Amino acid sequence: EVQLVESGGDLVQPGGSLRLSCEASGFVFIEYVVGWFRQVPGKDREGVACISTGDGASYYADIAKGRFTISKDNAKNTVYLQMNSLKPEDTAVYYCVAAVERAKCSTGDVEYWGKGTLVNVSS
Repeated sequence: EVQLVESGGDLVQPGGSLRLSCEASGFVFIEYVVGWFRQVPGKDREGVACISTGDGASYYADIAKGRFTISKDNAKNTVYLQMNSLKPEDTAVYYCVAAVERAKCSTGDVEYWGKGTLVNVSS
């Protein structure tokens, strides 16, 4: 059974930081591009960042550039999203995704979705 299990979502004040984790199982981790999407209720999902688990090449959406960093630990089948300088508009459910190639990861044309973890940026 394929699973993408997110963790790390929390309530944080504006300007604060969080690190999200995505632990994958049930597929060959190193053959996929793993990334993060987010969704605010009532709005479309939007891509955040993706990373190739093979060579470590990464992609960031404009909303993430300069503030978020995606990384991986192949030994743990885990991808992380370090989020700094958080803003209230970053409040959303963050989903882990896995795709067969980077272009598909960045557009949301992915094979697998996690169930999401809630990030709430509020004072």
